[in-house]
Amino acid sequence: MRADARSNRLRILEAAAEALAAPGDTSLKSIARRAGVGQGTLYRHFPTRESLVFQVYGDEVEDLAGAVPTLLRNLGPAAALGAWLERLLRLGRRTPEFADAIRAITGAAAPTCREVCPALLDALSALVTANERAGTIQPGTTPDDVLLLLGPLWRVGADEDEHARAGRLFDVLLRGLCPARDSRATPA
Repeated sequence: MRADARSNRLRILEAAAEALAAPGDTSLKSIARRAGVGQGTLYRHFPTRESLVFQVYGDEVEDLAGAVPTLLRNLGPAAALGAWLERLLRLGRRTPEFADAIRAITGAAAPTCREVCPALLDALSALVTANERAGTIQPGTTPDDVLLLLGPLWRVGADEDEHARAGRLFDVLLRGLCPARDSRATPA
């Protein structure tokens, strides 16, 4: 990559990180303006909003993806899936733009998760596969199914009562996904 292109890419990422961290206009047009580049330059680097958002939250996605081997080594498959999904849920509740990007790539007409955020899908795929082998997940469940089911939990409000409600709904989700799991292994 040429030096000017690399510089533009970094400016776009910095502008996007600032925009996504604060309330206000987070449109791609606004991010391009904040970065001092044209919209065409932004789209050459990040063809979709989701690709930009996932790049901004790349460290968190890497941490999530990197946690899978340790979770599977230290917990049973169902408990590992629950612990990992709980981390993903916390990230999405803390960063609504990230949750919106996940919801967008699990929609019917959206680009697939594989195209936009392969590390996240690979991690979730490993967890679903481990649960299939252990017989602890509903047969036929796909990683996209899991992401789609998790999506509504990101919309639950942020106050204390709603936080407790999200926890209850998350437990219902886990019981539905992994009815054969050990209930003592549910993440805190």
